[in-house]
Amino acid sequence: MTESVTANIREDGKTVKLFYQDSHLKEFEAQVVSSRECGDRFETELDRTAFFPEGGGQYADTGMIGGVRVLDVQEKDGRVLHITDAPLIPGEKVAGRIDWAERFMKMQQHTGEHIVSGLVHARFGYNNVGFHLGSEDCTMDFDGEITPEELREIEKKANRAVWENLEVQVLYPSEKELAEIDYRSKIEIEGQVRIVVIPGYDVCACCAPHVKRTGEVGLIKLTGVQRYKGGVRVTMLCGIRALADYEVKQEQAGEISAMLCAKQNEIAEAVARLRDECSELKRGIAEKDKQLVDCRAEMIPDDEEVVCVFSKEIGGESMRVLMNRVLEKERKLCAVFYGDDREGYRYVIGSRKADLRGFVREFNAAFSGRGGGKPEMVQGTVKGSESEMRAWICEKAGKI
Repeated sequence: MTESVTANIREDGKTVKLFYQDSHLKEFEAQVVSSRECGDRFETELDRTAFFPEGGGQYADTGMIGGVRVLDVQEKDGRVLHITDAPLIPGEKVAGRIDWAERFMKMQQHTGEHIVSGLVHARFGYNNVGFHLGSEDCTMDFDGEITPEELREIEKKANRAVWENLEVQVLYPSEKELAEIDYRSKIEIEGQVRIVVIPGYDVCACCAPHVKRTGEVGLIKLTGVQRYKGGVRVTMLCGIRALADYEVKQEQAGEISAMLCAKQNEIAEAVARLRDECSELKRGIAEKDKQLVDCRAEMIPDDEEVVCVFSKEIGGESMRVLMNRVLEKERKLCAVFYGDDREGYRYVIGSRKADLRGFVREFNAAFSGRGGGKPEMVQGTVKGSESEMRAWICEKAGKI
């Protein structure tokens, strides 16, 4: 069984796919078959192309044809249609140039996916039931559970395949030969089946271009695994993307290291210590807040029926705690405010003797406030001066 050589002559109205002859072909010449307007873009067909159309979980190549930009590429009934930003003249000879950096990056990801999926299939018997090569990362969906520890084992073996610099083989077997091959495939394929072989690691039906040798993948990094539809979704970065990700993380680790005054390989321990210190500080602050609330509540005269407390220190949950402490002494109403006249206030108002819902509607209307709640407690935000709100509450509370 040998690698097939695709014809250079257009047959049966189908585009000659140069990317199958040479996945590393960057530039080519072709003849324009048609170029028709399609909305604000143009659908351009050539007799031959090196542009890979969207398919197999991989988005299309981009680049230039005869001075116009190729924005997308789709395939329909064997015809490769280039979506361009301007028209070309039918019959004209044109030069095409794919965005090679993008194409090479995609081939690195796709070949890495073959290696990883082949290893997972051999190790666990799981199938790759979903593959997506996105603009930032690559995801693979497997129909079984894989632990983070098992994934690290797969990652090590995958990178050994890269270091072995194996030839990536492409085969076009006959129906008889295909029946003898044990290969992976996500879908039923009609017509000629294209088999991609990475010796010792994977045999899979695939329509996409790949690198010529596994060493071109550079590095395979499995960055995450999560449960997904009864199995797992694995996120992967290869080659150029893996290096870019490492550069970002190294820069961030360096910045964190400097802020924590710790070596880069010790920043996790330093962060754990900082977390413990923060937790201890929070416990201390909570205890002091409780003491402050108790002290403030004790300062209020027992015969004061309507209580208004304005504070810049007692905020958050402590406002409600103070309100309840004050209401323990059979008072008519307690209103606690946090903020200032310039920026506005948050408020909590409570009563165990009256329904406050109507009261708070009037209060909000008088002072451009927003909020509401239950009959016994309302809360919200408000704008106004301390003296005016205190006077309003004292006057209105006497009527509820």
